[in-house]
Amino acid sequence: MYLVSAAALFGMLIKCQSDKKKSIDPSAYNFEVSPVIPADESIKLMQVEDGFEVQLVASEPFVSSPVAMSFDGKGRLWVVEMQGYMPNADGVGEYTPNGKIVILEDKNKDGVIDERTVFLDSLVLPRSICFVENGILVAETPQLWRYEIVNDKPGKRILIDSAYAIGHNLEWQANALYRGLDNWIYNPNFDKRYRKKGTQWITERTHFRGQWGISQDDDGRLFYNNNSQNLIGDFFTPGLGAANPDQSTVAGFSENIVADNRLYPARPTPGVNRGYMDNVLDSSLRLREFTSGSGPAIYRGDLFGKDYYLNAFVAEPAANLIKRNILEEKNDSVTGRQAYAGREFLSSLDERFRPVTLYNSPDGALYIVDMYRGIIQHKSMITRYLEKEIEKRDLGQPVNCGRIYKIVPKNKKPALLTMPEDPVQLVKLLEHPNGWIRDKAQQMLVDGKYPEAIPLLKEYLDKPQNPIPLFHALWTLEGMQALQPDAVLALLKNPGWRIRRQALSVLSSVVSSSNYKTFADIFQEMIDQNDSLAAPYIAFQMQAIQQFDKKLADKFLLTLAKKYTENKFVSDAVISNMANREKAFYNSFRKDGFSDSLFIMRGLKKIMNDVANYQSNQDKIELANRFPRGARLFNNNCQACHKMDGNGAPSMAPPLNNSEWVVGDKKTLISIALHGLTGPVEVNGKVYKAPEISGDMPGLESNRDIVDEDIAQVLNFIRNSWNNTRTKTEDITSQDVHEVRKKYSGRTAPFTAEELKGQK
Repeated sequence: MYLVSAAALFGMLIKCQSDKKKSIDPSAYNFEVSPVIPADESIKLMQVEDGFEVQLVASEPFVSSPVAMSFDGKGRLWVVEMQGYMPNADGVGEYTPNGKIVILEDKNKDGVIDERTVFLDSLVLPRSICFVENGILVAETPQLWRYEIVNDKPGKRILIDSAYAIGHNLEWQANALYRGLDNWIYNPNFDKRYRKKGTQWITERTHFRGQWGISQDDDGRLFYNNNSQNLIGDFFTPGLGAANPDQSTVAGFSENIVADNRLYPARPTPGVNRGYMDNVLDSSLRLREFTSGSGPAIYRGDLFGKDYYLNAFVAEPAANLIKRNILEEKNDSVTGRQAYAGREFLSSLDERFRPVTLYNSPDGALYIVDMYRGIIQHKSMITRYLEKEIEKRDLGQPVNCGRIYKIVPKNKKPALLTMPEDPVQLVKLLEHPNGWIRDKAQQMLVDGKYPEAIPLLKEYLDKPQNPIPLFHALWTLEGMQALQPDAVLALLKNPGWRIRRQALSVLSSVVSSSNYKTFADIFQEMIDQNDSLAAPYIAFQMQAIQQFDKKLADKFLLTLAKKYTENKFVSDAVISNMANREKAFYNSFRKDGFSDSLFIMRGLKKIMNDVANYQSNQDKIELANRFPRGARLFNNNCQACHKMDGNGAPSMAPPLNNSEWVVGDKKTLISIALHGLTGPVEVNGKVYKAPEISGDMPGLESNRDIVDEDIAQVLNFIRNSWNNTRTKTEDITSQDVHEVRKKYSGRTAPFTAEELKGQK
């Protein structure tokens, strides 16, 4: 740890504020240029919801290229600086070890940072942090590390995961490290979750979620998004339904929560990657829909008022704005709508205002991490069009600016709460109206393992009239390994659904060989009482029962499948328990008269086909040896959207597996690889369109790091993978790629499916 030198701060300040001018008049702002604007002047270019104001927390020279942050118990900001991201329009030098984790502190308590301490430096593209016990997790491409914190200095370092953020496309790497209500650490753009139990770090498979940023509601359900969708999320608590690795999608997870993706920027936004395409920009050159959605926050603070509580705020850095969505729950499903028509909660005239992540806070304000730079599109997908926009307005430099703001109601003075160390006071804070305070109190209790807190926590389990502290107490006891089965059994009988839901979610932590039959009896009562809300949770939790009594678990699965034949949530929950047994269950259901049109039969049949296709595929090692550059390119650039099994990620991309576009005409496939594909596309008899998939697949033609031989190899790799091996195809050569590239030289727009069909 060290305090940054005055000389270094001065140098940073000169670079970032070299264009400092007199006070800016928003009404006379020139959109043809994109100057670096001092933070206090940039605030004047922001249009925020009536009754609110934006306040500066930190700017250069105290922060540079921030992408993530976290508060510690003292109210200090720990900020991740990704200074290596796109250091120029070509991305040259992005792996320079210049990233940092810094501690920002407001010493004089005026609300503005006045001290910067570097905790870690010389990091390669750091992306997220998370406090656990007396240490901090740090995601540094490609590893996940844990550092002890000793007097604000890094102590012992251990490796948690050597493959946390792999691949060369930084927009599609794991991030966020979000510590959920259930004490697990979740990540968008990833299918792993982490947790420390005793002295061991545990890694488990979970659902693949979103792209950049993640948040939770008071019930612990996760919400996230991708670059082209406003808000995605889970209907169920996060630890359920991921036990079957061959089940690519599970109903109730990665659901499209807010379908309306319309944007209302305050300024023309021509500097977006696909600005040349029809309907990307409106007649005033403003971005119409999300193209770089990120960093959502479910607001759980106590400062904005009840109308804003549990609203979903979403950042859109390409459009220089923050959107507000209002969420509603009905029959255990969550839906949402935009709060306004024709305007945003916050929008800016400053093109370099890049809100990448939003956060709840200990003072109840909504915090904004502003990367503040011209370029936010990674080189792996940057288009020629955007390159020209960057050159036109000199957006490439500087790249060492950065700001952190907070949004507060006018005439309210937020105050940071310093978290106490006393466990009795921490337990009391589980009742606090601010969700950040409650979460932090729970985490500190779990990390501290205070025995004197246990009886106080148990008292909350007998107070169902106030469910939120009960939730925290329940999961705090679980995290301290002090939760008793009898307590969970009692909560399963509570008339309040939200309480029963938490009990159904936590019971796998206490079920054992001596008590599983007691839990099974309560499950049967719920089924007999037609508790349709509990039914998917019962099915999910058969994973816990079957380790003690597989026959009993299978009996429950059959009962649920028969009782809820038209319920997709129950059907998929049942299937989540059937790893490697799908065929046996399918045949059993057929004998019982189940129609192939039922949800559960369609789901089982899809998995059976996918497994058969994978098993019939040739040795992946041999294929990688045959097309080594293609295998690397697929892993680095393609698998995030299309997945390793070729079946496509939810809300991202259609399948490459068993696709006529892949095994068909090679020139058509090359055209897609070079220039991309936009709009709906039919694959194997099914039409894929937004929001089921992203509306656009970017092409590789503009990426100078990818040559013709690379493209030929990756196309050969996918043509010889999965079920595609059933169709005999000829190899694609670099000369084939060269000819198609030459044919469409100068093309900037992606192809449509109809356009490609017309060329066959």
